[in-house]
Amino acid sequence: MNWCILIPLLVGAICAILGYLLGKLSGGNDEECQGEVATLKAELDACKGRELALTTSMSTLESDLKSVKDSLATSFSAASVALVSFDAAAAKAIFGKKVKENDLTLVEGIGPKIQELFHNHGVNTWKALSECTVEKCQTILNSGGDRFKIHKPGTWPKQAELAYQGKWEALLKWQDELDGGK
Repeated sequence: MNWCILIPLLVGAICAILGYLLGKLSGGNDEECQGEVATLKAELDACKGRELALTTSMSTLESDLKSVKDSLATSFSAASVALVSFDAAAAKAIFGKKVKENDLTLVEGIGPKIQELFHNHGVNTWKALSECTVEKCQTILNSGGDRFKIHKPGTWPKQAELAYQGKWEALLKWQDELDGGK
């Protein structure tokens, strides 16, 4: 047999086998790739679902936290109110007259008509008046007409705070320095 023919046939067969094997290894299987893509898509969808659940949980927790904060603020405020009690005897000893709790006329510059005006606007206590801004006080005065616009409520919230806190000596001393609440 002639070796000249057998060598090219053998080389051709070996090349064919190597080409087939290289094609299988490098090209892969489309079904495998599609399966892998489907798995990755499923994992991505699962991650998106967990993200949505976490976002919802976080919103719920933030809402719960806000409720707890509001509840604590309300409780603290109620506790603060309970801590400051009105002592009529101490007020009478300092002012030399009977003082009624939350009587806004105790504030220098506020008379009965202005007190009535403030009551009509929901400001019924020293604490409520102490939490008002001077601008809000002026707005309430302006709503009563021209005769109330001349009053200057610049010190009223601070005076009301001293009354609410029962700091009678400090309030009287300050009022002695004031001229009609100014």
